[in-house]
Amino acid sequence: MRSQMGPMIGKVALTVDGTQDSAMEPGAQVVLQRGDLLLTYTVAGPPALASIVEHPEAVAHADGHRRTGVNVASFALVALCGEGVRGRALQAPCPRLRALLRAVGDAPYEADEAGDVRFCLPDEAGRERWLHLDEIPLPPTTPAAWPRP
Repeated sequence: MRSQMGPMIGKVALTVDGTQDSAMEPGAQVVLQRGDLLLTYTVAGPPALASIVEHPEAVAHADGHRRTGVNVASFALVALCGEGVRGRALQAPCPRLRALLRAVGDAPYEADEAGDVRFCLPDEAGRERWLHLDEIPLPPTTPAAWPRP
């Protein structure tokens, strides 16, 4: 039985010569075996992305998806703050991750009434508050979160 379901969204880059990354061109296909299934992914270009992210359903649920993304990133950050992991995570070539790891340190975290993850940290004025990941003050030299201007 053949089923065409989709879309699957993600960034695609393949190593060309082992040293240089090259983005795949729209229309290129990647074929993967998953158990008994043979999956074929077709790389779409910017117009396809716009049709997806500007779709009324995507727009209607954007806030919920953003909240979910912030919560997933928060739990990932908590995991990276763990003993035996933090030191390696601080060596990652990701300045924003390193800034967040330094800012959070071993601060307590919890889920608020809405189920969103918060960290107990000083705010911009130095007062201890429960802050969501996207509210944590970072040094001005820290790269912006996605989407970047």
